[in-house]
Amino acid sequence: MTDLIRRVRPGDEAELTAMIHELAQFEHASDECAVTETQLRQALFGDTPTVYGHLAEVDGEVAAGALWFRNFSTWDGVAGIYLEDLYVRPRFRRRGLARRFLATLARECVDNGYTRLSWAVLNWNVDAIALYDAVGGTPQTEWTTYRVSGPELSALAAEL
Repeated sequence: MTDLIRRVRPGDEAELTAMIHELAQFEHASDECAVTETQLRQALFGDTPTVYGHLAEVDGEVAAGALWFRNFSTWDGVAGIYLEDLYVRPRFRRRGLARRFLATLARECVDNGYTRLSWAVLNWNVDAIALYDAVGGTPQTEWTTYRVSGPELSALAAEL
């Protein structure tokens, strides 16, 4: 069997969109996932890309995907990478693909002078947490993640 991790390219939107919806189902949040191929195509390949990605292929079949974007550290004064989603389809798990994705993104950081690779994980995803611990990831327990979306986002914007 041959494994390949490569940058996404036009035409990969269908597989990526399908995997995003598979991930939402895995995370028990299918009702919150509404992304379309068109949206993903624009985000990845539009005039101003807002997300980047990699795919893993096993014997030519799409097995996994990772979507990420650049962020900025005001303390370091340089960019980093935030891994938004990493998903390995169930039948391809335990092959080391997730670890290879992390290594690929670490290489992207090092090659570009970025100082951080960051991500979030659901507290109940013990398999992912074990991997992240194994690669030297450090939980940022002193920070609490916040989000405003939906009606609350609209209400906040309406304050202006």
